[in-house]
Amino acid sequence: MATIDARPAAPFATAAIAPEKLSELQALIDSRRPGFSLTAPFYTDRQLFDLDMRAVFGRHWLFAGSIAELPEPGDYITVDFGPYALILLHHDDGSVRALHNVCRHRGARILTEDSGTTGNLVCGYHSWTYAPDGALIHASAPGEIDFDAGCFALKRAHCRVVGGLIFVCIAAEPPEDFDEVAEIFRPYIEPHELGATKVAYQQDIVEQGNWKLVMENNRECYHCDGHPELACSLFPTWGLTDETVPSHLADVWDRNLSASAALEQRCRRYGLPFEVVEELDTREAGIRISREPLDGEGESFSADGRRLSKKLLGDLPDFRLGRCSMHLQPNSWFHLLGDHVITFAAFPLDEERTLVRTTWLVADDAVEGVDYDLETLTHTWKRTNLQDKAFVELCQRGAASPAYEPGPYMKSEYQVEAFVNWYITRLREALQ
Repeated sequence: MATIDARPAAPFATAAIAPEKLSELQALIDSRRPGFSLTAPFYTDRQLFDLDMRAVFGRHWLFAGSIAELPEPGDYITVDFGPYALILLHHDDGSVRALHNVCRHRGARILTEDSGTTGNLVCGYHSWTYAPDGALIHASAPGEIDFDAGCFALKRAHCRVVGGLIFVCIAAEPPEDFDEVAEIFRPYIEPHELGATKVAYQQDIVEQGNWKLVMENNRECYHCDGHPELACSLFPTWGLTDETVPSHLADVWDRNLSASAALEQRCRRYGLPFEVVEELDTREAGIRISREPLDGEGESFSADGRRLSKKLLGDLPDFRLGRCSMHLQPNSWFHLLGDHVITFAAFPLDEERTLVRTTWLVADDAVEGVDYDLETLTHTWKRTNLQDKAFVELCQRGAASPAYEPGPYMKSEYQVEAFVNWYITRLREALQ
């Protein structure tokens, strides 16, 4: 029997970029001024976007979804970013496998829906048929079965499931430090038991902005006055210190400090990790994770901080545990609460468009209309996402202006600087 070709597809090569353009890109990277925003081409240039696909999305581990999105064998979701299209399929043995959604005959897209259930994978063009592991099992035509089917399996990508979160990497050799990072965040998220959750709602928004603007916007709360719904429960002093808190937020800062001390005491009592781990630009798989208090009752993203679902998640001792907040380079952030979990993924479509996918997860035995009201559950982040969309699009339009030039980051925007530094490091590595 022929061996299945399981090699991941190779990402873009810099050879596809003209030498003079490579020199121009290298000069842009070398001219980056620490502490300032990126120059306009990083947000508008097509060939820089292509380099992003090679250096970042073609090499690094990406958050693709959660196990709750494909709970049963045969369930699948599709994920597109840049020129790439993947199928994530729940296999009969319980594993999740990632396959490139490209037929090996003439390249047709095989699965065209965002999600569903399937047995074998059948291309709708000429009915080439693949097993769930990607092996080609049917490509017959009269008198034309004289090739080695084992050489035409679907190309695979690397896939890892950690604590119910699914990560993919299309590189031939993924960054090795992801294993270390997984062991950092696993103890924070495992008590929420994502394997025992279900999807309550999923929202896809296409933001008319470069993917880096999406991530930069998420990494600071300097703009949080623009999120009135979120500010009811999320302390708008996030990212500030005693030295940088403005006078009009002094009372909020004191309340935040008190809530932080109470949350730390509860976490110690229950044996839950809460400490800040921040390695955003000091490793390939950059991470920031912590457990932080919420305002009001401290339970969830509601107007008064009270729980939004009556069902406690997983092995958690009670609802009043604030939020476990995690950010992973390059495309994801998460909020894990006692009553629900929200995952966010940014998938670049082109240099000026990004798909932001937000998924709300609740306990798998929670009943809509009984244990939670869907509109109330999703209200805060639906509104916040639309507000962030508007902010990102303002920046994209500004970056396209000849008058644009990089501006300085504030002290509270240090995580934006860390993201940009991580990104520039990845480009330098790629061009070397």
